Amino acid sequence: MSALNPQQIADWRRDGFLHPFPMLDEAERQECLAGIARYETWLGAPVSASSDLNCRTMPYLILPWAARIARDPRILDVVEDLIGPDILIWTSTFFIKEPGLPMVAAWHQDATYYGLDPVEPIAVWLALTEASEEAGCMEVLSMAGAHRQMHHAAHVVENSVNRYGQVIVEALDESKPVAMPLQPGSFSIHHGLCPHRSAPNTTNQRRIGLGLNYIPAHVRPSAPSVPPPCWCAVRTAMAISRR
Repeated sequence: MSALNPQQIADWRRDGFLHPFPMLDEAERQECLAGIARYETWLGAPVSASSDLNCRTMPYLILPWAARIARDPRILDVVEDLIGPDILIWTSTFFIKEPGLPMVAAWHQDATYYGLDPVEPIAVWLALTEASEEAGCMEVLSMAGAHRQMHHAAHVVENSVNRYGQVIVEALDESKPVAMPLQPGSFSIHHGLCPHRSAPNTTNQRRIGLGLNYIPAHVRPSAPSVPPPCWCAVRTAMAISRR
């Protein structure tokens, strides 16, 4: 049984984003937050303040609760409807904005530095705390049916929540941005070529998000990638044949 209806799939093909998808109940969400608290205790600093940017990436490799999230059928069923049943996880990143700090993400496309062919990555953004517009939720622009890589510059955006501080450097039609606020425990999904950004967190609460990037198994590296690839199968056609 499909997780997405025909209209959602049509919207995805045109726009390159969908939201929201309720997922975690309160007990599950609190378990994730407790896992982050243990991780930050071990780090000796908030993830967002750690001097080692690698501490933000690939949490599914070292944190059991994050590995469970990465393999959760409630996410993979949606991803499967878009890229098929053979799914690899490509990257994963904590996106945490502390209250009152000027952390932003400028307009960018996730796939810019991945070095993948074909360019078919899908990003799931799971809100572990409320991601309202005031908290700096994601804003997206429709791909309008055109999957096109745009030109970027890296390391030019100050206070960037993205480790490479990238920004699109060609003209964009910013007249119709779509905000994607998320309630705690819900997720959004966007294509690796979908332009998106986010504003600072102006609330008094942490905005904690977990990004998970998936690719179909037929994708291959076409160039040196940033960050380095760490492929891991999370679903195969054989594994789901029991359904």
